[in-house]
Amino acid sequence: MNTLEAVRYKQRLDNLFGQISVFSGNSELQAQWARYLCVLVSGFLETSIRSIYGEFARRTASPYVANFVKCELGSFQNPKMGKILELTRAFNPQWANQLEAATEGELKDAVDSVVANKNQIAHGRDVGITYARIKDYYEDVIQVVNLIEGMCS
Repeated sequence: MNTLEAVRYKQRLDNLFGQISVFSGNSELQAQWARYLCVLVSGFLETSIRSIYGEFARRTASPYVANFVKCELGSFQNPKMGKILELTRAFNPQWANQLEAATEGELKDAVDSVVANKNQIAHGRDVGITYARIKDYYEDVIQVVNLIEGMCS
């Protein structure tokens, strides 16, 4: 992961996951933290995708086009896999096909679950997300981000 914004966000999340693991004896506290981490993991995914594609546009396009892309990426939210693939297809249809094939199954499910749970949490609904589950989802989200970054390198 090379984009500075994504790297900082990931470091922050890695630190939080490490701190929360010490509460292993308190399942209620871990459940509360798991909800917070779910929101942050969704934000990490959103921020990373914006940053990666924004940096790609900056490196490969004219300054005017790169500025336009950066502005358009500002409205990219709730990054379920369908939306990620749609955005990727706008950059390169072949990348979208590769990403779709690489994320089919567990990675797609993790991304979609993180965003769906985040939306439920944001609307005050109870979700059954656990610390172990969000940690697994986070690892899958990192894989998706790394796939996208690899395509843009």
